[in-house]
Amino acid sequence: MSQLNIIKESPVHFVIDGALTFATIDKQTLKSISFLKAAREITIDLSLVSSTDSAGLALMIEWIKYSRQNRTQIVFKNIPEQLLNLAKLSGFDQSSHFAVQAD
Repeated sequence: MSQLNIIKESPVHFVIDGALTFATIDKQTLKSISFLKAAREITIDLSLVSSTDSAGLALMIEWIKYSRQNRTQIVFKNIPEQLLNLAKLSGFDQSSHFAVQAD
């Protein structure tokens, strides 16, 4: 099982390292959501995500909801293909958060 780490590269840029799965996302991950208050715009780079499932998509949606409540703009970069496919199946691909962006 791969761990899930949220790495702060700068006050506005974070990298997710590890698996975004049911096995790695827990209450502690949800409690760490406060990093989204760091600035008005936060970038989350998903290029180091090793695997994902619907729990990863659910976590991203929670981050989006939290950022809206706190008036923070959240931008996802390098979204894994599997997450994009899950977003498409769920209808979330229409959200600007899931637009494919080059680095």
